[in-house]
Amino acid sequence: MLSTMTITVLIVITVLAFDFINGFHDTAVAVATSITTRALTPKAAIILCAIFNFMGAFSGTAVAKTVGANIVDQSNIKQWVILGMLISAIIWNLITWYFGIPSSSSHALIGALVGGGIAYTGSFNVVNWYNLFNSVIMWIFIAPVIGFAAGYILMIALNWILKPFKIQFINKLFLKLQVVAGAFMAFEHGGNDAQKSMGMITMALLSGGFISSFNVPTWVIIACALAMALGTAAGGKKIIKTMGSGMAKLTPVNGFTAQTGGAAVIFLATLFHAPVSTTHIISTTVMGVGASKRIKSVKWGVAQNIVWAWILTIPITAVLSAIIIYMMKPFM
Repeated sequence: MLSTMTITVLIVITVLAFDFINGFHDTAVAVATSITTRALTPKAAIILCAIFNFMGAFSGTAVAKTVGANIVDQSNIKQWVILGMLISAIIWNLITWYFGIPSSSSHALIGALVGGGIAYTGSFNVVNWYNLFNSVIMWIFIAPVIGFAAGYILMIALNWILKPFKIQFINKLFLKLQVVAGAFMAFEHGGNDAQKSMGMITMALLSGGFISSFNVPTWVIIACALAMALGTAAGGKKIIKTMGSGMAKLTPVNGFTAQTGGAAVIFLATLFHAPVSTTHIISTTVMGVGASKRIKSVKWGVAQNIVWAWILTIPITAVLSAIIIYMMKPFM
């Protein structure tokens, strides 16, 4: 039987590994449009994203509390169960990353929490279904719709405003503005996504008796921010390709619109303490931008594959988490 300290250390390492994978899985989505439109080189985009991700991680901890305290009843969850949940989320992230599918790390984690919690306790009551619906399920549907609308409306508005200007001027201007939009997107990504990992570590610390209430320690914030920043530098080329050019052909003004619209939607969700998917939001803003030109501009076949990944993520990770918990149970 492993000691509480040993399991806690394993959980922290696993969460940081999840955060690292989230870095090259989700953060790649945040910089994809900047790279594809050549507003930034891959190296510059990654550095920019890492810096603003790190800064964004310090913007609050409300989303961390939603994930770590408000989805499942943490008082009924042992530390080794948290470890099993994390392993299942990581497995799904690696599978979708390998195949270049922009699935959601956020929803992988939520699915793992739900499935693992039910499998361990044998009761559906361990899940706070009201919070799950209001903070997660509802936003799965709302965020993409708002993202699509934001991309579509912003693009139409900019097309009207920029009509008198020459294309060379527009491209030059928006190549610069896209750097600002990319920083905004990265900051909001850090402000929402990094908090999910913070929530899991804090949940483990509380379960192990290392803290008395659900307050995210500063060292946890720093560690999660750094792990995500390092993950950003490690990969994401497949997803960058899918997001940046796989769904719609993008120009600098398109990239600016997609990133600005996406960042605004994430900001809105964070205000409501909702752990949303950066992948969902930037995907749909890119689609909205493409659709503003003409519906056929969007490669709906690619978009369809992404939608299926969204729909399946929570159920698959819930089942996977349950299987892993059942496998671990005899040894714990």
